[in-house]
Amino acid sequence: MAHPSIAGLRNDPAGAASLERWREQALAFEAEVGRAVVGQPHVVRLLTIAIFARGHVLLEGDVGVGKTTILRAVARALGGPFERIEGTVDLMPTDMLYTAFVDDAGKPRVEPGPVLHHGENLAVFFFNEINRARPQVHSLLLRLMAERSVTAFGKEWSFPHLQVFADRNRVEKEETFELPAAARDRFLMEIGVETPTDVETRRELVFDPRFHDVDRLIGGLREGVLDHRGLGEAGRAIQETITTSRTLEAYVLALWDAIRAPSSVGIAIDGVDMARLIQGGGSPRGVGALVRAARVRAWLEGRAMVLPEDVRAVFTPVMAHRIFLDPIYEARRDRIVAALCAQVFERTPAP
Repeated sequence: MAHPSIAGLRNDPAGAASLERWREQALAFEAEVGRAVVGQPHVVRLLTIAIFARGHVLLEGDVGVGKTTILRAVARALGGPFERIEGTVDLMPTDMLYTAFVDDAGKPRVEPGPVLHHGENLAVFFFNEINRARPQVHSLLLRLMAERSVTAFGKEWSFPHLQVFADRNRVEKEETFELPAAARDRFLMEIGVETPTDVETRRELVFDPRFHDVDRLIGGLREGVLDHRGLGEAGRAIQETITTSRTLEAYVLALWDAIRAPSSVGIAIDGVDMARLIQGGGSPRGVGALVRAARVRAWLEGRAMVLPEDVRAVFTPVMAHRIFLDPIYEARRDRIVAALCAQVFERTPAP
């Protein structure tokens, strides 16, 4: 069965042409990032979806798998003012907003910190090793992500173009602070970055000298492939243009029911009391984020209608971190949530 394409939209040919141009730029963006990031096309596609869905992203994975390199490549190809901060145990919320120091004349001075340095034109804020920062820092970051605004120097600062990217390594537990549920829910996606399994990709990463100098690798990318100032408008156009059928909507609602009450659809996981497994999650905001991401995925595929495959492609990165388990199962979270998501698709018939 043929599905309508973006170019085939009849009710708004000018809008369709604009979205097609943005799609060409989005694919060029993916290709540019792919010059520095090999073996991770799935991750690059999810990041592109998040950018056009106007959502924040958390990358997680083992040490040395390239999380920081991926986010640096994305920030350069995205363009616009960029700031970065390192998560440390002694980092304070004020360190994000201003820097206090003594100048050459011996006088104390206060200057804008990384969040405020570029004013309201800030496009990308990269928080490295987010789980090393204290909860007070997470609270300020939560407001920045949720409202794209902060209060400092006696005024309200708004960041209409801002996108927050963060990474977290899942190996170290010493001097780390787990993100609260409210902060995790503000990330549109949590994306796992794994070591590539393809032999040729692994050989290239280890033996090709260009991957040994990350600064030079990132510096060789074309800057500003996308115009960050137009992403908000493009994102709204995608959400208003890409359609969902009643059948697709019923499918998404059925997936939602299965996540919230897995035992009601016959889902069973070895060693898990399904009646007490789910404490919360799968909120309307989370499912709304799922639909937003699915619409962008359909658009990137050149379609004007969302299909079940679009929902499945973004389901785990959008929904998994929004499923809150009984504390006794948190130690086995990764395995249990993966099994839960797999069975949700098995038990929910796709249209």
